[in-house]
Amino acid sequence: MKPVTMYTTAVCPYCIRAKQLLASKGVDGIQEIRVDLDPAARETMMAQTGRRTVPQIFIGDTHVGGYDDLAALNHAGKLDPLLAD
Repeated sequence: MKPVTMYTTAVCPYCIRAKQLLASKGVDGIQEIRVDLDPAARETMMAQTGRRTVPQIFIGDTHVGGYDDLAALNHAGKLDPLLAD
């Protein structure tokens, strides 16, 4: 399974939903980068994604987007292949 990195904040309901969806797919080790604790991390996230909102999810080197994007990938049947090695 590819590594998952997620930019998050402490009180983000979409971050929680994204983690729940990924856990249901067997993802157990998400590298979380808390942008609420590290303003420089938010700047890095914005430079990488062009977006300011969280979550911003990466599967391997692929930027998936936010929770809605992740859920849409799952609904389209494209999330499992993306997670697979």
